[in-house]
Amino acid sequence: MLHAAPAGGDGSGASLAEKQRTVFISLIVDFVLWIPDVMAAVLSMSIVLFADAVKCLNEILATFFSYLTLRKMAKGGGGTYDYGMGKFETMTSVITGGVMFVSLLLVFFVAMYRIVHPESIVHEGAYLGMVLMVIGVCMNTFLWKKNYRVSLREPSPIMDSQWRLFRTKAISDFSVLLSLIFSLALSEYAWSYYIDPVASFFIAGVLFLSGWRVITASVPDLLDRTLDEELQMVIVQHLAVFFNEYAALHGVRSRRSGSNIYIEIFLEFDSDRKMGDVQATINRIKAALETQIPKSTVSIVPTTVDMSRKEDGA
Repeated sequence: MLHAAPAGGDGSGASLAEKQRTVFISLIVDFVLWIPDVMAAVLSMSIVLFADAVKCLNEILATFFSYLTLRKMAKGGGGTYDYGMGKFETMTSVITGGVMFVSLLLVFFVAMYRIVHPESIVHEGAYLGMVLMVIGVCMNTFLWKKNYRVSLREPSPIMDSQWRLFRTKAISDFSVLLSLIFSLALSEYAWSYYIDPVASFFIAGVLFLSGWRVITASVPDLLDRTLDEELQMVIVQHLAVFFNEYAALHGVRSRRSGSNIYIEIFLEFDSDRKMGDVQATINRIKAALETQIPKSTVSIVPTTVDMSRKEDGA
């Protein structure tokens, strides 16, 4: 064949190891903080602490799925997955977004119940909850920034969903902390009973926005959506540079697989040209595009068939 085979992995071993280590640390911190969260929710009888504890359990499961995915990717497909495991990585991001929506529904219904049946929180348990929320805000902010830096260095659906997840957790914990402070400070007023459930609606809103963004960004790639317009223009511009090197353009296909990009270009060449000249042109076009589009694998296929008409059934 005249085009290069796609890479078998979804990143270098070093980058996968860093992602795996970062997600594992996040998982351990999540689990360690979750146990006292449950205790504080039970002792305080706070509905917002209870919702936060259940939300954290869902998030632990999402982080665990991400960790398993990275472990599987690190082992490699061994020839079984020629295009790497990018779709598996994208599916994990969809699961993470789905977990956020499950948490949203739980928080919403529990908050509605407490509005219908208002009840004062237990002060001793609330004090423990406040301490845990301060720790949670600090740790989740740290993990949010850490995962964000890794995502900038090695973009991938998993790391993108992870830093958004911990941003959500930091904001949620801060809102829970404020809720507990105001509930205790204003406990002498009957209307203060509603502070606890109302704060839960804020958590629900944050979960909705984060979950929606993760899912809408991941599902199109899972369905092999073509590249965005900006990258398509890069392809068109480079093909224009080599316009005199080929006879006709018969189609372009592109898709994402995790953090990798795969591009197929179908070109017709002058039949009088030698194969060596054609290959040299292919190599130049391929090198130019892969330099301009990071983590891309470009395959150039010589053909006389119009691929766009073939896809339309013509």
